[in-house]
Amino acid sequence: MKQTRAFFSRFSIGVTALWLCLFALLPNLGLLVVTVLTRGEQDFVLPRFTLDNYLRLLDPMFLKILWDSLWLAFLSTVACLLVGYPFAYRIARASARLKPWLLLLVIIPFWTNSLIRTYALILILKANGLISTFLVWAGFTEKPISLMYGDFAVFMGILYTFLPFMVLPLYASIEKLDSRLLDAARDLGANGLRSFWHVTLPLTLPGIVAGSMLVFLPSLGAFYIPEILGGAKSMLIGNFIKNQFMVARDWPLGAAASTILTVLLALLIVVYRIANRRAASRDRGDGVAE
Repeated sequence: MKQTRAFFSRFSIGVTALWLCLFALLPNLGLLVVTVLTRGEQDFVLPRFTLDNYLRLLDPMFLKILWDSLWLAFLSTVACLLVGYPFAYRIARASARLKPWLLLLVIIPFWTNSLIRTYALILILKANGLISTFLVWAGFTEKPISLMYGDFAVFMGILYTFLPFMVLPLYASIEKLDSRLLDAARDLGANGLRSFWHVTLPLTLPGIVAGSMLVFLPSLGAFYIPEILGGAKSMLIGNFIKNQFMVARDWPLGAAASTILTVLLALLIVVYRIANRRAASRDRGDGVAE
């Protein structure tokens, strides 16, 4: 019996490792190789080694696109955190009867394709959409206004699309929080704000970092949201990479830009691991103190 379990365990691990090698590792290695090749006129790439593709990323136009993408992704991540943290806290502290329904509200958007949901935002942000109609009805403006085709529309699209990715890690982190620590803080004279700042926030830091990572990096690479809601006015790094592969057919430059995003992902993973280790060491220290 034990031999059979060991066989199936090794078999499942082997199949998973083979799948990851074929469909994750090898494509990324191929992408990395393309970054040091030369663009061809007739072919996608020519087997001539060069580092010009990385040097071309130092162009001021690309640096501006990268900065705009980083700034918009940062603002979207902060907005998701400010909106998602109270909601995740409410879910974690809800009753056993209400908690599944609140979680359902977070999961429901995953039942619909994100591209369709992005197109649905047009009905809200366009000139005759819900927001414009409400502003005219409330007397804030005399004429309908359009919130489409700008950074605000892209910001709203990212916030709406990736908010669940912030809420779920925060919920998992807050739910594991020991309520006795908050009771002890109140017994020692700390008010609600001090208890949150010195107890709740540090202990839920891994969830904050995980949610921020799950929102920040996809925000950089999601090209369809700026394409649909931002129009020609919004050129972010995701659009830049897509245009290099699909329009300009400059695969080496697009691969080099994609590699930059992969490096950012690696840095975020390192930050996440550091936050987890600090939280684990803090928990061990609390356990020793007890």
